[in-house]
Amino acid sequence: MKEEKIIVIIDETGDRRKGKKTDYVARQYLGSVGKIDRGIVSVNAYGVYKNITFPLVFRVFKPKGTLKEGDVYKTKIEIASEILTELVELGFQIELVLADSLYGESSSFISTLDKFGLPWVLAIRSNHGVWMSSEEKVRANKWCKFERVFSNGESETRYIREIIFGKRSPRTYWEITTDPETMPEASTSFVMTNLTENRNQIKKTLGNLYGLRTWVEYGFRQCKQELGWTDYRLTDFQDIEKWWEIIFCVYLMISFNSEVFRSLSQGSPRESESKKNTTDCSNHQQWNHKEGWKNVLNNLRLIIQPTIILWLIAPWLDVFPDRYLLLGFHKLIQNINQFQSYFPDG
Repeated sequence: MKEEKIIVIIDETGDRRKGKKTDYVARQYLGSVGKIDRGIVSVNAYGVYKNITFPLVFRVFKPKGTLKEGDVYKTKIEIASEILTELVELGFQIELVLADSLYGESSSFISTLDKFGLPWVLAIRSNHGVWMSSEEKVRANKWCKFERVFSNGESETRYIREIIFGKRSPRTYWEITTDPETMPEASTSFVMTNLTENRNQIKKTLGNLYGLRTWVEYGFRQCKQELGWTDYRLTDFQDIEKWWEIIFCVYLMISFNSEVFRSLSQGSPRESESKKNTTDCSNHQQWNHKEGWKNVLNNLRLIIQPTIILWLIAPWLDVFPDRYLLLGFHKLIQNINQFQSYFPDG
């Protein structure tokens, strides 16, 4: 990423697991099903750079009743704090941290953010408490309309207002909703931030910044489905961890091949040499020229398609030999192998 700044989103994901043999499976809240059930949970960090998401770190959450010899129990808050510390020490330039109310209600997590001087926007519960003197009051400012702009360029009207607990402080509190009259639970959020912009500027930007969190949650669910995050038949966590690492590597490779990341190396000697030696596959009839993670995934699937097809028909070529068909496949695959996937050199 060189000196480019990124947004970091902390989130946990849980998936149902049956049986009692899989490591670190317990009855706990699983976001994928929206309730408490038997499953395995990980705490994850994602980066967002110009509307393209990419994975950073994952750590499994180990419930107390599942600990093995040598394990140390850590809460999700402690795991998330360790992840943030690791990212800062690795040198990532973090311009904003987003997280849900599990982290927004944790003073220790916020202390970690403040220790590194990181700007943050965190969800909080509707009954969030703030220390005030008995003379101070809670007041809500007027609703302001703003346009929630989505990643596809479409927009919808939303409403935002500041909630002031006694005297104003560096931390500000906000309500965001689709309908200020009915305040529907599913589309109303309570948010706390330490952003230092003036109030009018925050009103214009906060809703879209916080909206990235739910957008990335949806995006990761899609990635999990597309890449097979839960498609393992393993019980030992060391094996599960390797599986998740493979998924994260593929996820990262797809993100890196988006135009957003490719543009970071335009003009570099390595990129110029790559263009000389690569095959232009974009003339394929089904090549997707739009931007976006899923579009890049579909294009990379086209790249490996001939190899998969040859693997499928190879047994039939033993039954009905066809030398010219086999030579044609090898020639096609040889040409496609000149395609060079992009990986940053920094």
